[in-house]
Amino acid sequence: MKFSEKWLREWVNPELSTAELAEQLSMAGLEVDDIAPVAGEFTGVVIGEVKSCGQHPDADKLQVTKVDVGTGELLDIVCGAPNCRQGLKVAVATVGAVLPGNFKIKKTKLRGEPSHGMLCSASELELSDEHDGILELPVDAPVGADFRDWLGLDDHMIEIDLTPNRADCLGIKGLAREVGVLNKMDVTEPKIAAVTATIRDTLNIRLEAPAACPRYLGRVIRGVDMTAKTPLWMQEKLRRSGVRSIDPVVDVTNFVLLELGHPMHAFDLSKVDTEIVVRMATAGEEIQLLDGQTVALQDDVLVIADRTKPLAMAGIFGGEDSGVTAATQDIFLESAFFAPEHMMGKARRFGLHTDASHRYERGVDPELQKHAMERATALILEVCGGAAGPITEALDEQYIPGARQVTLREARLTRVLGVDIPADNVTEILQRLGFSVRFDESQWTVSVPPYRFDISIEEDLIEEVARVYGYNTIASAAPLARLRMQRQAEAVLPLTTLQQRLLALGYQEVITYSFVDPKHQALLYPELAALTLPHPISVDMSSMRLGMLPGLLTAAGYNQKRQQASVRIFESGLRFVPDDAAENGIRQEQMLGGLIVGHQVGEHWQQGSQAVDFFHVKGHVENLLAASGSLDEYRIVASEHTALHPGQSAAIYRGERYVGFIGALHPKFDKTFGIKGRAFVFELLVDTITRREIPTAVAISRYPSIRRDIAIVVDRQVAAGEVLSAIRKVGANHIVGLHLFDVYQGENLPEDKQSLAIALTLQAADRTLEDQDVSGSVNTIVELLKSEFNAVLRDS
Repeated sequence: MKFSEKWLREWVNPELSTAELAEQLSMAGLEVDDIAPVAGEFTGVVIGEVKSCGQHPDADKLQVTKVDVGTGELLDIVCGAPNCRQGLKVAVATVGAVLPGNFKIKKTKLRGEPSHGMLCSASELELSDEHDGILELPVDAPVGADFRDWLGLDDHMIEIDLTPNRADCLGIKGLAREVGVLNKMDVTEPKIAAVTATIRDTLNIRLEAPAACPRYLGRVIRGVDMTAKTPLWMQEKLRRSGVRSIDPVVDVTNFVLLELGHPMHAFDLSKVDTEIVVRMATAGEEIQLLDGQTVALQDDVLVIADRTKPLAMAGIFGGEDSGVTAATQDIFLESAFFAPEHMMGKARRFGLHTDASHRYERGVDPELQKHAMERATALILEVCGGAAGPITEALDEQYIPGARQVTLREARLTRVLGVDIPADNVTEILQRLGFSVRFDESQWTVSVPPYRFDISIEEDLIEEVARVYGYNTIASAAPLARLRMQRQAEAVLPLTTLQQRLLALGYQEVITYSFVDPKHQALLYPELAALTLPHPISVDMSSMRLGMLPGLLTAAGYNQKRQQASVRIFESGLRFVPDDAAENGIRQEQMLGGLIVGHQVGEHWQQGSQAVDFFHVKGHVENLLAASGSLDEYRIVASEHTALHPGQSAAIYRGERYVGFIGALHPKFDKTFGIKGRAFVFELLVDTITRREIPTAVAISRYPSIRRDIAIVVDRQVAAGEVLSAIRKVGANHIVGLHLFDVYQGENLPEDKQSLAIALTLQAADRTLEDQDVSGSVNTIVELLKSEFNAVLRDS
């Protein structure tokens, strides 16, 4: 929110500099984001009156003027503005003036005519970006007065970043109340007197959705002059709050919104059919908004309608068909309370965000509607003229928020803040905040006014006391921490161990959003239904991830576009899978995913430049699985996956339990994610790979080991891993080492066969194995392989 410092000081004026005021607001929880001057630096600009204005003899677009600046002598000034005319009050930069950009005004001649100054536009004084013509000042502007002083331009535009819970500060009234509390000062509010009705015209108001709108006020004002010009003082307050002037009626409603923090809206009375109906929209009902777009409404959207049609999206946006125009003569002024729980998310659903929706979503004072109506009515009559009718109110008391009772314990306050604040000081702070307070037996019973939607529990009151008392006033004290060793189950492998292994392999950890693009995710996991967010940050972040691939692929593509040809990244995090059997219908599982693309190693004169392949990343995955100390329990089985290249993908199992997958990314996704080169990915369920066997100490055998090599011929489709697994089961007593050291396919073998060369290391713990022991074990293994895999020993 932006506001004028001078406007705030009209309400409450502490003896603080601008910087000190900003620091005070920030420390009170109203963070100041920016402080900017409301105008450029200039000197020597005064108010003048154009006494004559004639055509330049040698230039069609120039005029020769004589301007009175209060010195007793008329100045000759050549001006090119089309709106220059006799009798106009203007801002005059006299000779010697310095304008923004260090532009100095000197005596000169333009096409032969002398010019002793310049008539200034708003853009030349850096008041706005408008270049339509020179500034037109009110007729009562004093000739000869310093323009900067007269308009109060030694002012600052302050922008604060309010947290969503402080909707009470979305107006000068709320900010002044805060500054008054912080400085123990009274706030001077403008007197808002009731406007006497001079006509009897009214519109009937019907509340059909009282839970969403329990209070609605309306007033008919006839004979308004839409050609009237908004007073300069009001235009300036709007401009210094970041709001541009539109027309007098809209300017007044915007002014009240900024002053009191209460949104208002004006309808063209001639376009309202008979009555006002506050109701829920009909599903599919359409309305054209003031910005020209047409939206189809859902049945949970509140609308302001007449007897036949919707007029506006309540608290969000007015309708084009009922809006005020230059031809409007009679208006219907609206001031209403819309329940924040109903307004939340509605504007965002339609891609809208307005000053009104911003406030209604957070909550406006449910008792402010009549004050806002009287204030706006008085200003409209002052600016546009007209005659006002009586205020019509529709009310359902049961849905109006009331004061809340919250208890604050003295012991709890001291414990949380770590400082003992005298009870009288606490009572004074709470009373200055506008709360009704009763102190009894070491606790305060506080009645919280309805405009403070953020105060509902004891901790909220503690926060209020702390920020008003002053965070800087609370002495810093180092906490006393008693360290205690946490229990760590030895049978559970820490995730950090797996992360450190990947880092040692050259990977870098990334952190991506759990919200992903639903289109990309549907391509990678078409068989899984995803959880769609009802109020996403953006459309391309509207789906909860079903795995690590969307984030990893997006990150890899991002880095490759920035000259990183080789990428090795991993990420650990939760995936969210809809599951009716799970708590809340969502199964959350910890995942570890990785991606590698590019070369195995960097350019090297000896090693060359080899691209990564399936077996390269498979080795990395086996490195992770080996951390459990039970690598033999895992099986890597060829399988298909929608995100992976056919024939280059595999599923991983631990016993019969699914662990994850590994493989080459399908080439059809390269363009989607901007991947250059062949990418290999893996995803693992963390819970299945972090269970490990607790190591037990055994004596090392003192007896020699014996190695035997066998070469068997099996069908090509037989996986070497299955063969090794079978050998481990049958030879567990003596086999202490087992590995595949050669695979041969080619000459001397049928096309559908392959030769596997396997090294067996045998050893006993209690004796030296003899030949018959070794031969017996080897023969048993060979017989098993013959029966299970139809294997035959290779002769040579």
